[in-house]
Amino acid sequence: MTPPRPHAGDAVLNLSTPLPVIDEDRLAGNIKRVQDYMSAHNLAFRPHIKTHKIPALAAQQVAAGATGINCQKITEAEVFADAGFQDILITFNILGAEKHTRLAALNERISGLKVVADSLETVRGLADHFAGHKPLTVLVECDTGGGRCGVQTPEDAVVLSHAIVSSDGLQFGGLMTYPRPHGEAAVEQFFTATIAALAKDGIACPIRSNGGTPSLFSAHLVPSATEHRAGTYIYNDRSMVRAGHCSLDDCAMHILATVVSRPTPDRAILDAGSKALTSDLLGFSDYGLIVGYPEAVITGISEEHATVDLSKIVGVRPEIGEKIRIVPNHTCVVSNLFDIMTFHRNGVVTRVEDVAARGLVW
Repeated sequence: MTPPRPHAGDAVLNLSTPLPVIDEDRLAGNIKRVQDYMSAHNLAFRPHIKTHKIPALAAQQVAAGATGINCQKITEAEVFADAGFQDILITFNILGAEKHTRLAALNERISGLKVVADSLETVRGLADHFAGHKPLTVLVECDTGGGRCGVQTPEDAVVLSHAIVSSDGLQFGGLMTYPRPHGEAAVEQFFTATIAALAKDGIACPIRSNGGTPSLFSAHLVPSATEHRAGTYIYNDRSMVRAGHCSLDDCAMHILATVVSRPTPDRAILDAGSKALTSDLLGFSDYGLIVGYPEAVITGISEEHATVDLSKIVGVRPEIGEKIRIVPNHTCVVSNLFDIMTFHRNGVVTRVEDVAARGLVW
């Protein structure tokens, strides 16, 4: 049996917990703040939908001025293509015949599909499948200091670009990177060196895609980039507050939870464990910030319970049955834990959206 679905007009504090709730005004403010910045610096903006996985929110981002969307997996992109989105960049190396078949079908459906590659193996696999069919646009992924995927040098990027250009069924789209936070100088150096080398070979580099929410408001420091990608900014979370990207008042997502036990004066137990808060620490020593009780510490979580240390609270402490709100450490993971997101304004439910791309990690 599915849990009760909230309805517009319901009071948030009357809802069954645990449940993420999204503040409409903070959400809209986050979208506007970032889009205004990008527009002021003449940067195209491509929101990463992995944070919310909801087509209606991507539509809000595009309506505000975003030029396209960023997905991480084919199945995510399929959901957003079903919702009418045409300009989709998938920032993941795609390998294997079963994935290539789905990717080709998606490429036939929409006008602006783009993918990335960081190896000859990935390019050859794509070329073998797409030869003789509608061309697929491929960007070279560059490691500019993030230490994850990506070619390691501008020279490597040029070699891979040539492989894409010479492959039947593929079209070279440009460069893409996911750098370390505040790595703008390294990105600019890598991009400019690669662009210059490609230009000598007569190869245009139309897209130079930079990314990351932590470096969002430094995007203008990479003048060679044509676009920026970010996801977490739409909700924001505790890690973004710590990074100085936003304040707690900009955190649109809270996890509504209930105190279900007070075994001792210094301990409370909540009904929101790892299935609601995630186990991601992201460098924190605890599992979220309790709004209204900043001295409380969520010291541990199991699947269904959170243990809260109340010993540092002076004065009133949360009691059994009380509903509290938690700012999660990492909001993106929370989106993949729930079937729905409940939106509210001033504590009254405004709408409920299905998390349409939940669980689509293929």
